[in-house]
Amino acid sequence: MIRIYQAGIKDIDELMELRKAMLREVNSLPEEHTFGKAFNRDSKRFFLSGNQTTFIAAEDKAIACATICYYDVLPTFAHPGGKRAHIMNVYTSKEYRRQGIASTLLYMLTDQAKERGITEITLDSVPDTKSIYYKSGFTDSDERMVMDIPRLLRLNIERAERTGCGNGNANCVCSNNKE
Repeated sequence: MIRIYQAGIKDIDELMELRKAMLREVNSLPEEHTFGKAFNRDSKRFFLSGNQTTFIAAEDKAIACATICYYDVLPTFAHPGGKRAHIMNVYTSKEYRRQGIASTLLYMLTDQAKERGITEITLDSVPDTKSIYYKSGFTDSDERMVMDIPRLLRLNIERAERTGCGNGNANCVCSNNKE
């Protein structure tokens, strides 16, 4: 029988294994891929002390999980309390998929979010998983712009290397800038 419960400190190792399996699958990494010490440390720290809730589905061991991270922003007319959330780490082991487990986890997360006064929940998904989110009430959105800071830094470095600018600033107007 599959049990679903809120993850706690005793579940951290199984939760980390599920997260790593999900990341390997989503990023097409080999099964033997290892994760660095900082990644493991910071992920565990967030699960243990971050403003989040994670639910786990388990039979003999953990087989699925889903996390919602809570955050506050300045209130707006559409979100007067400023309470928002982001869902991540929705993952079900391959042999347990298409049994409604992820949908149940999503329902539990969104239900808890409503109880906490959350007015907007976002998530990122890979294309072949979007149908579960549509069925749960999520829609695609055009209203946000995103700055990917690591990507921006990479582009700045590449541009600086191309232009010969020694200071690494892509907006440089020094005499070395050939663009």
